[in-house]
Amino acid sequence: MLRLTDLILPLNHTDAELRAATVAALGIRDDQLLSLQVVRRGYDARRHGDVRLIYALDVDTGVPPTLRNKGQPSLRLGEVPNTDYQYVTREAPVGMHRPVVIGMGPCGLFAGLVLAQMGFKPIIIERGQAVKERTASTWGLWRQRVLTPESNVQFGEGGAGTFSDGKLYSQVSDKFHHGRKVLTEFVEAGAPDEILYVSKPHIGTFRLVTMVQNMRAKIIALGGEVRFDTRVDDLLLESLDDGQQQVRGVVLQDGSEIRTDHVVVALGHSARDTFDMLYKRGVYMEAKPFSVGFRIEHPQSMIDRARFGAQAGHPLLGAADYKLVHHASNGRSVYSFCMCPGGTVVAATSEPNRVVTNGMSQYSRNERNANAGIVCGIDPADYLQAFKADRPELPSHVFDSVAGEQRVHPLAGISLQRALESQAFTVGGGNYNAPAQLIGDFLRRQPSSVLGDVEPSYRPGVTLGSLDSTLPAYAIEAIRESLPEFGRKIRGFDRADGVLTGVETRTSSPLRITRGRDFQSLNVRGLFPAGEGAGYAGGILSAGIDGIKVAEAIARSALRLA
Repeated sequence: MLRLTDLILPLNHTDAELRAATVAALGIRDDQLLSLQVVRRGYDARRHGDVRLIYALDVDTGVPPTLRNKGQPSLRLGEVPNTDYQYVTREAPVGMHRPVVIGMGPCGLFAGLVLAQMGFKPIIIERGQAVKERTASTWGLWRQRVLTPESNVQFGEGGAGTFSDGKLYSQVSDKFHHGRKVLTEFVEAGAPDEILYVSKPHIGTFRLVTMVQNMRAKIIALGGEVRFDTRVDDLLLESLDDGQQQVRGVVLQDGSEIRTDHVVVALGHSARDTFDMLYKRGVYMEAKPFSVGFRIEHPQSMIDRARFGAQAGHPLLGAADYKLVHHASNGRSVYSFCMCPGGTVVAATSEPNRVVTNGMSQYSRNERNANAGIVCGIDPADYLQAFKADRPELPSHVFDSVAGEQRVHPLAGISLQRALESQAFTVGGGNYNAPAQLIGDFLRRQPSSVLGDVEPSYRPGVTLGSLDSTLPAYAIEAIRESLPEFGRKIRGFDRADGVLTGVETRTSSPLRITRGRDFQSLNVRGLFPAGEGAGYAGGILSAGIDGIKVAEAIARSALRLA
């Protein structure tokens, strides 16, 4: 078997034409092509109205092929990589405590699954509800303005990724093919086979719900345990002679304890009370950059036409996406984030009296609007300037001191997020409506009062007005400058009746629970920070990959200690 990559064909080609192009590229006869399997299919839409498909194919030939790439200079032929997952072990050491995984988002889910597959029988602790019950709680906010703080878009089985577009692609380095392991497990859990070969696979919320349930069942069948509606409120730590500490267990909210020497911290980016606890217990962490902004909505048909021209609506292309970036004159970068074709803007707060937005799509991506975050980067150095204290009981959450050196407090970004989310709640009317403004009014610096043709999808609802007070001034000005620039790249992007909805604050974790090369905390042995909340992932696929890596690290640690 050989892999042929970067074979380019017209959008409307037939299967016979794909085979003929493959035979021609290999320099063989048709009867010498014994098998052909698509392993990747993407598209190139840079030439407006002339979208081309790009293939990677695994081929088996009866004779040694001779690559003929005339007219397609990027065409390559090579060996087929072995993407089969290689387990560190299939049997845990006798007598060791079961590892504990805190959080059952994509990272915790895959850490728990791989630990279970290696025989470690993990205990997974999830503060929110099982995914079916969690879905009902989430709809409670969207339809009835009733927030369940422990089970919502952020907390519960499946994590924040369950209520998203379900994107399954990432730019992380993956030389050991952990991403293939993630996709393969998803297919076995009920995802469509196409996620194994399309260049930008996605699943959507409804399918993710069933898949997560099936993966939970597999973990339990392998001896693992899952506890819902359970929060970890403290760590049991032992001081060591070298000044470090060693995890010896966790304390649950009911006061009960679980003894263990290995704890995966897969919290997600919104477990703010748990971050507080870890900081107070001395776990090393540091502030990191994140981004803040708004959700922007346009008609999906407009985005399709702008990206695909006359080929818009072709079934192989589906709903068009986009990726935009602008470097503003004030030195800030503005970019599109978590673009959701044919999706909706959703209420994503996990704390009372705050408003947070996010985007979500179903597998079909057939809703009327396209939406994306339009966000501006914020750096820890900005916190003092942008900070609005909403936690008087913690006045030190701007700076603290480590080894006598002043630094930005690791939790300062959380304080800033909370302040912005509280302001959005107030500007939205104090009833979980989100503040919104039409693009044209935002650019003209005037409040909005009447919608145009673009109907906002956010539920419970939006309150029109001005967004200027909802973000730091530099972010407002950078976003205001970026929209006309984006309109030059995608026609109609700055249309006057497009809708901006605020605020998007949870683009990523505002802190990093720093770990070493062994994936353990720098100063607490046996503690394995992982995934998006710890600052090591940014999406479903990368979080799943990180969970697998951490599970492997635990296996290696346990084998060394045995």
